[in-house]
Amino acid sequence: MSSNTQSTLFTIGHSTHTYEKFLSLLLHAGITAIADVRSSPFSKHFSHFNGDTLKRELRKDGIEYSFLGEELGGRPTSPDFFCEGVADYEKMAKADKFKRGLSRVIEGARTYQVALMCSEHNPLDCHRCLLVGRALKENGLDVRHILSDGRIRSHRHIEDNLLALLGNTTGDLFMPAQDRLSAAYRDRASKVAYALPVHRKATY
Repeated sequence: MSSNTQSTLFTIGHSTHTYEKFLSLLLHAGITAIADVRSSPFSKHFSHFNGDTLKRELRKDGIEYSFLGEELGGRPTSPDFFCEGVADYEKMAKADKFKRGLSRVIEGARTYQVALMCSEHNPLDCHRCLLVGRALKENGLDVRHILSDGRIRSHRHIEDNLLALLGNTTGDLFMPAQDRLSAAYRDRASKVAYALPVHRKATY
């Protein structure tokens, strides 16, 4: 997969926002297309975020919508992508289907100002950041995260937070920086990634 050093790509969580609030966050960031990376494009409590409804409303406001949950969703269906009952983001990132979805996003980012959308308001609690955002950054994109209050944080800022959360739990003060960052991703994912019900209640 070729790298792209030009495109900026955003992520956002719809959280409990009204449609109007959600739209204002998108417009403030200049978003022109949404890539929905929820595994299922439905919201139990906020029907305005159901895929068909959201697509219709966004297009009225000049924003395109595509569902990419099949390729980039955080809930794998194959047991091959679980480790001890928890979704394994590192394995998922190597799947051909994931790579195809990533290529679609990268291609779309050449034409549109794209935001990946999932449900969690905090990027650190969501695969859009820990799985998809990480992969996009590694492919040369400038990934930024739109927070619920409208602030925008770089993926580098998020990675600094990940490292702070990891602390000294590795027991190796001299671990190479890249290995330490990988350990921080792995540690956070083990806490927030989708888990089979017998292992842990799913968070998304």
